[in-house]
Amino acid sequence: MKYQQAIITGASSGFGAAFARRLAFDCGRLVLIARRGEILKNLASELQEAHPGIEVLVEKCDLASVDDRRKLIAKLKSLPVSGKTLLINNAGLGDYGELASATVERNASMVQVNVQALVELSHAFAPLLKAQGGGIINIASLAADLPIPDFAIYAASKAFVASFSEALRLEMTACGVPVLAVCPGPVHTGFGDVARRQGCSDGSAPFKKWFYTEIATVVEGALKALRGGKARYYPSLKIRLAGLLVRNLPLPVLRFIMGMRPRKVTATHPES
Repeated sequence: MKYQQAIITGASSGFGAAFARRLAFDCGRLVLIARRGEILKNLASELQEAHPGIEVLVEKCDLASVDDRRKLIAKLKSLPVSGKTLLINNAGLGDYGELASATVERNASMVQVNVQALVELSHAFAPLLKAQGGGIINIASLAADLPIPDFAIYAASKAFVASFSEALRLEMTACGVPVLAVCPGPVHTGFGDVARRQGCSDGSAPFKKWFYTEIATVVEGALKALRGGKARYYPSLKIRLAGLLVRNLPLPVLRFIMGMRPRKVTATHPES
């Protein structure tokens, strides 16, 4: 058993559910966190049936809510732990469309989930990880390296996640606790359907099929990269090359390229 417990946010689907199914082989306890409680319960039943010895806890929580986060963290910190903990900050929100037509509530939720919740959970468990071992996986994005029009807040929040993870990794290195930023490109997780605004996107896929990566590839590669002590993980050669190219482009060139990028949203204006 590699970890006594793994705590996974956004565990109801996509990467979160895939991490849960993979880590069921390596953990004594899984703590699954998401807003959709019934889906979590179904996943927990599936995992307990497949792995009779595992303990699976379900925590329904809206990470955009300050009160929900405080209650969640207090409950998690009360759990008895005598071994390593793996924290996977996977939950994320997006909103595909112009800032001018965005809602204040959606903007705030993105910042709370993508940034604030990740920081609070990392802060809450850093002392435990330093004392008893474990690791942190933060799901960033290839978007962390890009200023993306129509995805401005999401891309900026992922830039925060990548930078925060790099700094936290340096802080935790002396204790032997690895911290990894996972930077996938496009993956079919259902995230895009949630991020797409009603009547705003033209509904077409933002990338060519060959550029997508399988969920299982990202999950397995991330766990291997964490074990290897890597700072960032790009899940395929094409994503690594894209990230390398973007990071080394002069900013004026990057601005020009992003300015010429075909936009797949219908221009909208906020209601008066």
